[in-house]
Amino acid sequence: MASRPVLQQNIEEAVKQKNMAAGEGRNRRALGDIGNLVTVHGIEGKQQQIPRVIRPVTRSFCAQLLANAQAAAENKKQRAVIGDGVVAHKAVHQKKVTVMPKAEDIIVISPDTEEVKKVDRHLNKKKAIEGSSKKKSQTFTSTLTARSKAAAFGITRIPKEQIVDIDAADANNELAAVEYVEDMYKFYKLVEHESRVFDYIDFQPEINEKMRAILVDWLIEVHNKFELMPETLYLTINIVDRYLATKSVARKELQLVGISSMLLASKYEEIWAPEKKILSRLEWNLTVPTPYVFLVRFIKASIPNEPAVENMAYFLAELGLMNYATVMYCPSMLAASAVYGARCTLDTAPFWNETLKLHTGFSEQQLMDCARALVRFHSCAAENKLRVIYRKYSLAERGAVALLPPAKALLNVAASPHS
Repeated sequence: MASRPVLQQNIEEAVKQKNMAAGEGRNRRALGDIGNLVTVHGIEGKQQQIPRVIRPVTRSFCAQLLANAQAAAENKKQRAVIGDGVVAHKAVHQKKVTVMPKAEDIIVISPDTEEVKKVDRHLNKKKAIEGSSKKKSQTFTSTLTARSKAAAFGITRIPKEQIVDIDAADANNELAAVEYVEDMYKFYKLVEHESRVFDYIDFQPEINEKMRAILVDWLIEVHNKFELMPETLYLTINIVDRYLATKSVARKELQLVGISSMLLASKYEEIWAPEKKILSRLEWNLTVPTPYVFLVRFIKASIPNEPAVENMAYFLAELGLMNYATVMYCPSMLAASAVYGARCTLDTAPFWNETLKLHTGFSEQQLMDCARALVRFHSCAAENKLRVIYRKYSLAERGAVALLPPAKALLNVAASPHS
């Protein structure tokens, strides 16, 4: 276009004047006027310098400058056609070009710093106004729909039986670890099968079920005589079974295995030193969930928590420890069956409820086989030659629960193959 060389020439002349002023030692302040002078070609072809207005160079302003330059070039061309003797000035109607700039496209050039900045004031202001004016509204239909869903949800989610919070009373007891107790028992349930003992008696050439029962009966007597912790007894039997499941033991060494296992359990739960041979066979793994771990929790879930139910549950659980037939049951099932058998024996209604089902993870039907076996052991305890457990729970301090008649409801049902 014709205007661009003119603008370029004007810029070059302004730069030359600026360099000449610097060479003559003029004040730096005067240099600022050079950029404000624009050289334009007058009608007579003379050059004039007029002060340049400092303003933002927008697209509309640039378009206006270009339109003016084109008009001036057109006038000059028409003058050349008319001739020297004729002075005719043809009015050229200039159509004013107006370009409305977009708010986000305006570019501002600072005459001092020459930095280009994008101005977005109008758009940002508009967005801010729209954002502040928007409010969430809720229709009448949506309100009724939400209430209907809430009502329907409440009706369908009402439990048939309220589950009791068995940890509410221990909320201020730091040793009860109420905050973590549910996670702990979920972990116990998850790993209890890793330490389970399966049928091993057929692989022992010199040991049978009766010998094992004699050993457990004697270990319970020793445990009771030295007043050891109940955790020690259950861990002792667990160690014995796990060791016998991995190693053939002679009959004469069985009692040594039993007492060594008790020493190991005492070291873990009490203050006694361990036996390295047994520990190496067990890979030093003594942190296992025994039936006692679950008994404590399940007895707490038995509402109401009566002392008679607690003593009867421990009585049935220890009878289960002595008899090899219960080895096939996982520790949590043995503990839950002991609680269920105790409630049946004491006629505590209901025998099983939603709270016990939640915390044990077993239904009443799942516990039938193991509970029948425990009740049958109770019915034979008075005539059994191994009477340590029977005498222990015949004492008044333990509620004399061994002297109570066994649960007839479980004895009258036909025994299962595992009983």
